[in-house]
Amino acid sequence: MLKIKILDVKIDNLTASKALKKVERFMTDGKQHYIVTANPEFLVKAQNDDEFKKILNQADLAVADGVGLVFASWFLGQPLKQRITGVDLIESICNLASRKNWPVFLLGGREGVAESVVNNLKKKYYLLNIKAFEAREVLFSQGILFVAFGAPKQEKWIVENLGKMPLIKLAMGVGGAFDFIAGQIPRAPKILRIIGLEWLWRLIQEPRRVKRIFKAVVVFPWLVIKSRIY
Repeated sequence: MLKIKILDVKIDNLTASKALKKVERFMTDGKQHYIVTANPEFLVKAQNDDEFKKILNQADLAVADGVGLVFASWFLGQPLKQRITGVDLIESICNLASRKNWPVFLLGGREGVAESVVNNLKKKYYLLNIKAFEAREVLFSQGILFVAFGAPKQEKWIVENLGKMPLIKLAMGVGGAFDFIAGQIPRAPKILRIIGLEWLWRLIQEPRRVKRIFKAVVVFPWLVIKSRIY
């Protein structure tokens, strides 16, 4: 599978449909796998966190969740085929899991949010076997695990603990995606997502994210430009 590199972090260059086919292979090959949903903030953090960078680069699938990565890929002359958001990938995986009878488990998120995610996804995919668990319960669970501790904590937790959960075949850090699926925070209108202004919508919805958004829309582009020049 072709990968590109942005700021020394590998990103899989594939479409959403190909990513889902890869997920299906992960669930049937008898091995354990983890997915990362890379965005500009991830890559900025990785510049000063070698452990996090290593985790991103060793992921079995690293999708481009963030239009900034798509813009950067074009600027660097290695255009990504598609942006694949964490929210969209979660829903696609849950749709597939409902048809394949794969159990899905949720770990983390703000109080009460995971339960709302369970309810909303069950309404959408009525055959889906999905539960919200505590960490100790996941140790004995089988299937797919979505972890919402925020980056890089969730990715580090997955790498540290996946081997202790032999029945979990696939794990994925999902950050704040639970909030969107639960309906706690409305997603940006599609047109804003397409033209790359989702960050502005997020800033209006959550002003407390201003420092994180600054890293994504100012620091990240500067680092990309600098990497091209030097």
